[in-house]
Amino acid sequence: MEPLESSPVEHAEVHIVAASPEVARRVAEVLRHCFAATEQRSYPAGADGGTRLQLTVDTARTAEPARSWLDSSRS
Repeated sequence: MEPLESSPVEHAEVHIVAASPEVARRVAEVLRHCFAATEQRSYPAGADGGTRLQLTVDTARTAEPARSWLDSSRS
């Protein structure tokens, strides 16, 4: 993982809730391909099972396709 070097204003906390740890990890992997991110943290999602995964992404340090999406979405 790359350290997050931009200001906290450029960071977003992402929370993923999935039925299995593998599904949550796959979603986090996609995000890490688009954004610099911290190491993910995993927690139980609740009494019914599942996984809650958290990570912080740096929206100032993006790769394609996130860069073009963010640029086109700015007003």
